[in-house]
Amino acid sequence: MPLAVVQDRRARGKFKEWRDGMAANPRKADYAWTVLARVLAVAKDRGLIAVNVCERGGRLYEADRAEIIWQNAHINAFCAVASPELQFALLMALWTGQRQGTLIGIAWSQYDGTHIRLQPNKQRRGKKKKRLVIPVGAPLKAVLDARRPEMAEGSILRNTFGEAWTSDGFRTSWGKGFDKAKLADADLHFHDLRGTAVTRLALSGCTTAQIAAITGHSPRDVDEILKAHYLGGQIELAEQAIVKLVAQYG
Repeated sequence: MPLAVVQDRRARGKFKEWRDGMAANPRKADYAWTVLARVLAVAKDRGLIAVNVCERGGRLYEADRAEIIWQNAHINAFCAVASPELQFALLMALWTGQRQGTLIGIAWSQYDGTHIRLQPNKQRRGKKKKRLVIPVGAPLKAVLDARRPEMAEGSILRNTFGEAWTSDGFRTSWGKGFDKAKLADADLHFHDLRGTAVTRLALSGCTTAQIAAITGHSPRDVDEILKAHYLGGQIELAEQAIVKLVAQYG
């Protein structure tokens, strides 16, 4: 397609038809559109085109809370069949709200018995580099202290051979544990634990700023997560608000 046509606004309709042709698999369709939009964004930034016709294209896939949030039933089902190493990884994710790549890279030297200290990842582009000091809750601390070796060095999370996880190795093992738990119908992913952590913190009464201080999200991102994707928790939040209102004015 010539560049003159790519930036013609009428091309948007053609691209939409292409995306909608994959509507049977909405996640795939949205991902394809996102990649195309990113390619055109680079072209626009480099001065090759003047208009990115794929900006703000909307989404075909709309997930509800049951598809995104790890509910207690999901967590219990996974822990009932997963190895202790995978259960430990799940616990770390729920109590820190960090990404998979960050979690498998955390070393014992970053845990001082009360906090986990994370340095900014210089390899992640487009993200503000933040230093995080995450207080370790009692349930996580108990497991960390029990698993801490005498010579506390190297990665905290390790596979069944006692070796540090690789990204591919972790994904493979996690997938096997997930399949064994028979959670395929839930359409959950490890990354959804990050959003689950945000939701659990919100339902515990934490403010947006408090949540962001733990997970590393911006306050705006925390608000967007709770507003756009985790509406299932809003009922509980609303009930908490009414309890506070009654205590003040009832």
